[in-house]
Order: sequence, then C-alpha cells, then structure tokens
Amino acid sequence: MKGQCLLIGDIGGTNARFAQASIDAPGFHSPLELQVDQFPTAYDAIRHYLDETGAPPPGAICLAAAGPVIDDAVNMTNNHWDISVAALTERLGADAVRLLNDFEAIAYSIPFLADSDSAAIGPFEDFRLNEGDCNVAILGPGTGLGIAGLRRRGRLLVPVTGEGGHVGFAPETGLQIELLKVLRGKFDRVSRERFVAGSGLPDVYEALAVVRGKSVTPLSAAEIFAETASNSVAAETVDLFFEMLGQVAGDLALTLGALDGVFVAGGIAKRYPEILESSRFRAAFENKGRYRPMMERIATRLILHDQPGLLGAAYVARELAS
Repeated sequence: MKGQCLLIGDIGGTNARFAQASIDAPGFHSPLELQVDQFPTAYDAIRHYLDETGAPPPGAICLAAAGPVIDDAVNMTNNHWDISVAALTERLGADAVRLLNDFEAIAYSIPFLADSDSAAIGPFEDFRLNEGDCNVAILGPGTGLGIAGLRRRGRLLVPVTGEGGHVGFAPETGLQIELLKVLRGKFDRVSRERFVAGSGLPDVYEALAVVRGKSVTPLSAAEIFAETASNSVAAETVDLFFEMLGQVAGDLALTLGALDGVFVAGGIAKRYPEILESSRFRAAFENKGRYRPMMERIATRLILHDQPGLLGAAYVARELAS
C-alpha cells in the first residue's frame, strides 16, 4: 500500500475523530476531530479529513463506531450516519475496510498503552500487563455503558465484545433495591445503563430523592456532579454511581475471568479521577463473597490516554495492511 494512508476513525454520537495509523509502529498521527452534524454521511466527513490533511487515498480503513456491528454495517443510534464496509469500499476504493464497535477498538489498545496512559484505582500502583498470555476486561460509562474484554495469546489479540451495558442491573444493597423499585415504575426493564451511565444518572438522582423523601429539581448528569458540594442528594448520587460502577466491574471480571486487570474508560471517570479514587468503587469491586480473595488480586486501572479508540483502530489498520 505504498503511497496510500491507513485511515482510522472513532465515531460517536456527536464527534468523529479521524487520523492515520503509523505504518512502522503502533500509534497514529494527523488527528482531526469533526462534528457529526456538520456532514450528511461518514463518507463526506472522511473526504473532508483527507482534503484538510492532504492525505493520500486510503489503502486500508478501520473505523470504530458507537454501536453494534451487524453484517459489516453500523446503524448509529445517536446520530444520522449509517456506515457499511461495502459503501466505504466502493466510494473510497480501499483494498481493505473493517468496522469495529467502539469498545472493541479500546480493547485492542490495551497492550499498547504506555505506563503513563493509565492510573491505579486502588492498589497495584506498579502494575504491568503480562507480556505473554493475559486476559483483561474494559468498561466505560459515558452516555451509555460500554463493555468489552481482550484475550492475548502470544501475538494474537482476541477482543470479546457485546452489549453488556444492557444486561439487567443486579442490586447488592437495600438502598439499591429501593432505587430499582422506583425505576421499575418508570421503565419496562432496568438495565445497567439506567444506573451506570451519564444518561441514567438523572433518573438515579430523582429516584434517590423519592427514597429519601426529598423534593428536587431535575438535573443533568453534569449538573449533578457540579452540585455535590451543596446538594446532599447529588453527592449521594455520585457516591452511588461509582460504587455501582465498581460492582459492575467486579461482575465483568468474574464473567470474563479477567484476572490480569480491569480497565475503566469513558469520559465520566476520566473527568473525576479524584472522586473515583476516594469512592467505594474498589470496595464494591472486591465485594464478591467467596471470591473476594481472587478479586483482591485483580488490578483496576483508569485509562488516561486521550484516544484509546484510535490507538486500537491503528493496530487493526496495520494488520489489514500487512
């Protein structure tokens, strides 16, 4: 693919980030962030990126998108783009095109994170990912709740992806049971995302006010975090949020056998690292009954890398071109 670029992208509901994968080493260069609503299609955004950066035609394309990949296509749930391998191949003439779920791309990034690209949540400050075989899990609360796993066997990387954020929520305390009762009066089904995601935080806030017998004005997720110092319900909601994130992270470690580490991604955790570290996240993570001794041995890490999705997509693009 001499004279061509390895085009990569990480597309969410609001922003689309494009870059070019480095050919000779893991990583990427020439990143550019675009607003999805400024472009009718993904092709138009890609064409704009190529023109703006002066990049040559793409020989390989790997795009990560916030949604399930079905039949080599993604129908974005939070924006108007529909993306397919067939359409991109036809319109851009690339030799190889691959679509990834956004958390599949983050999973691919884990082996390539530098020491400074993640931080300990709890113990294991001197964490090092096993250089040989390993098994890790990744979850991230943003607008929704993304979940994935990664198995490494020698040089082979095998991501494990699904829609784990939509698994039913399992309460572990009396208060959580009461909150679940309130939310079940509002929704036909209560998934993890109703508790552990930015979109669900306002509902938890209002449900907690009902349980505590207090009257509150509806707030957005950002407003809830902003009012923790002056609003007792907001402060308790944030405490619960990170406690329940720890519960779900522990459940994921048990489900995937992720003994080599659990990584937390997503904008919410990254914006509030001090609150996360001082919260009951780790205590809830370890609170798995007879399996507590095993849980205590598993490191939990906060991903600090600015664009882990692009880093993972860069790895896949290089594999496509090899």
